[in-house]
Amino acid sequence: MDEIPLERLSRRERQIMDIVYARGRVSAAEVQEILHDAPGYSAVRSALRLLEKKGLLTHRLDGARYIFEPKVSGTHAGQSALRRVLATFFQNSAHEAVQTILSDKDLQLDDREIAKIERMIADAKRRTRK
Repeated sequence: MDEIPLERLSRRERQIMDIVYARGRVSAAEVQEILHDAPGYSAVRSALRLLEKKGLLTHRLDGARYIFEPKVSGTHAGQSALRRVLATFFQNSAHEAVQTILSDKDLQLDDREIAKIERMIADAKRRTRK
C-alpha cells in the first residue's frame, strides 16, 4: 500500500490509529481504556476490525485476546502524513515547513536538537552532491 488513507478515516478511527502507533500494539480493552469518551468494548473492537479491513491494522491471537498492530510502519505513515501537510499548508515547500518549525517559539528547540538538525542538513547536502 503506497498511500495510507488516513485522511479518509473518521475522527474516532484516527484517534484509534494514534493510539496504535503510540503503543505499537494494543488490545481492544487497552484502546477503550485510553480513548477519551470511549464507546463500549464491542464498538472499539468493531472499529479495530474495520481498520484492519481497510488495510491499516493486522492482528494476532494472544491467548483469548486479539492484539492489533499497524500494518505499515509509523515511519512510513509519518512520511505519508508529512507529504500531505507539506502539500496542504506549505505548497510542497520543505523550506517553508522548516522555517515554521524554527520560528515557533512554543517548540523551544535546544542547542542539542538544533545541532542534530544541522547534521541532518549536512548529510542531505552530501547525498545530493553524489
